[in-house]
Amino acid sequence: MFERLGRFVVGKAWWVIGGWLLAAIAIIATSPSLSDITSADQESFLPHSYESVQATELASKAFPQAATATATIVVKRGDGKPLAPADEARVGQLAQALKARNIPQTSGYLTGPQAVAPDKSVQIISVGLDADAPDDPGLLDAVRDMRAALGPDLSGSGLTAGVAGDVASFVDNEDTFNSAFAIVGVATIVLIIGLILIIFRSPIAALLPVVVIGVVMSVTTGLVAAAGKAFDLNVSQDLQTILLIVLFGIGTDYILFLLFRYRERLRAGDDKRTAMIVTVQRVGEVITSAAGAVIVAFLVLLLASLGFFGSLGPALAIAVAVMLVTSLTLIPAIVSLLGRWVFWPSKAWQRTPKASLSRRLGTLVGRRPAVVAAASGVLLLALAAGVLGYKADYDFSAGFPQDTESARAAKDLQRGFAAGALAPTEVYLTTGNGSPLTDQQVNDFAAASASAPGVARVQPAERSTTDPSVVRINLLLDENPVSNEAISLVRDELRDDLHAKAPQGTKALVGGPTAIFADINSANNRDLSVILPVAAGLIALILGLLLRSLVAPVYLVIAVLLNFAATLGATVYVFQGLQGNPGVTFQLPIILYLFVVAIGTDYNILMIARLREEAREGNEPHEAAAIGVEHAGPTVAAAGLILAGTFGVLMLAPISFLQQMGFAVAIGIVLSAFVMSMFFVPALTGLIGHKAWWPGHGDERRNGGGGGGGGGRRTEPEPLSRAPV
Repeated sequence: MFERLGRFVVGKAWWVIGGWLLAAIAIIATSPSLSDITSADQESFLPHSYESVQATELASKAFPQAATATATIVVKRGDGKPLAPADEARVGQLAQALKARNIPQTSGYLTGPQAVAPDKSVQIISVGLDADAPDDPGLLDAVRDMRAALGPDLSGSGLTAGVAGDVASFVDNEDTFNSAFAIVGVATIVLIIGLILIIFRSPIAALLPVVVIGVVMSVTTGLVAAAGKAFDLNVSQDLQTILLIVLFGIGTDYILFLLFRYRERLRAGDDKRTAMIVTVQRVGEVITSAAGAVIVAFLVLLLASLGFFGSLGPALAIAVAVMLVTSLTLIPAIVSLLGRWVFWPSKAWQRTPKASLSRRLGTLVGRRPAVVAAASGVLLLALAAGVLGYKADYDFSAGFPQDTESARAAKDLQRGFAAGALAPTEVYLTTGNGSPLTDQQVNDFAAASASAPGVARVQPAERSTTDPSVVRINLLLDENPVSNEAISLVRDELRDDLHAKAPQGTKALVGGPTAIFADINSANNRDLSVILPVAAGLIALILGLLLRSLVAPVYLVIAVLLNFAATLGATVYVFQGLQGNPGVTFQLPIILYLFVVAIGTDYNILMIARLREEAREGNEPHEAAAIGVEHAGPTVAAAGLILAGTFGVLMLAPISFLQQMGFAVAIGIVLSAFVMSMFFVPALTGLIGHKAWWPGHGDERRNGGGGGGGGGRRTEPEPLSRAPV
């Protein structure tokens, strides 16, 4: 099959390139924008069955005038003394002055005696931010306008003020985000070009992945947006960045798989067209199997209860499918036309390296498979033990620079009020049948809420203006509202306690940021417990079909899962152990699933396919392991180094969760490529021997075969010059 595909692509190279470009132009020109299907709401990705979503839906009906987001202006004396009555009056005047400015998309400007801290250290002004979506750029401008007005309005009063809240924090860190992702984009291109230049010493080979994947990115974005419109999918704002990383990650891998084997065939004496036919024949199955495993791993995300994962899966599967088609058609067509010029101006492709590092490593694996398998396995197990101490961290603000206005204002607010003042837990009391709530019911519930676990302060009840059966009561927790402690409190104790305290004939729904994160935590745990086993089973099935074996897929999947645990454990050791962080970002396990489990499987498939190929040439298991590492090792090392380096650059960002993501994925790819695929898997395969291929006997020597990577002569397709296309 792949030989026929190679003959067609090489024989009709210009037709393939022209057809591909026409299809790309048509897709890019006719597809909608990706922004049309993006969403920024965390709770919008939770199923309706979760209480925080039910609370949000009730709030949207009972309090339709409520702002989309809020900003908190924190006012204090410049000399640090407690606020005097005159200062409090001046803060009231400030609120009125700001309101009179009619800053677009703002409302409320509420303050008063209840907004003064018990110790008189600060007074707050609560401002509603109104928009169709929380990521509306107009909200950022509203915060900037408020800040610009504070200085003149407080001039000569002895008071200072700062704006806190999620929107204000985003304003302060917008440049940091943009610069961080710009660095990643530039670093990706520089690393790909730089490392491929070092490997092949050719600017053409170095630029090929960047140019092709850049075009593929535009095609993929269009197809994902079209699929989103057709199937009513909403995706996160992070999708564009994730697509970029996935495409450059797997795209560079697949192109390197092709170029390394193409160079190997040229060295063996094939002409440029025959060399590409053989390359597609030999590597096409590997790339297809690897892409199939990645696509399956991504599509398994459809089983997730979190809508973010469910919509992310198909989008990434489309990206991998497009890259697969590109790798089997466009890339071979281009390279077959370029021939030896793809490695210009270097002449090194003509010579097989003598006593290379990969040969020495292969010799080590072949001679001491038991020692190598034990050493690499123990390393992975030792790192995996760190998972036992894993804690999720939901506090994004703590990971941002702490010298910004929003960070300083938040600290002032938390010193003066309860820790949860910036993100109250919203409790909605309702009769559920439309009958009005009585004052007695509301007062009794508010009083009882004050004794609920973890509640530091109960704010006055607010009745709905449209539905007399609903009241909102905000509770300020005595813990940081996005800490693990607060999330566990809401999930395990507070909700049940408030449900029990609801007067007869009423029910309480707990919402707000802490409740949303508590539900995300529950959904995340459920999703990982479903996704990982199902993905492992399906990947094992693909490996079984590729290898015609029941044994090898089992230990390959175990190796992948062990690598996942080792990566997460290493991150726990560094960020919770060495740096003393309360946890690692809650998104990290799914990020590792995307980039370590899914993409890391590519390296395993490339290595095991090469091991089988060498075994089929008549090499004994130990020798096949040595030759496999020698020939496939450089490809795995180069691909892993580029992807790990791309993520490693994120550690330069001054944002904690970007540092964690960069470190975790970089170390995960390093472990996948350099520990699992180059040592553990080939050593274990050599150790198990012929039984690794049971019951399909995939290592049986082919008729007419001989050595190839290890010795003897392989049966190759007839050269194109003598064979009909």
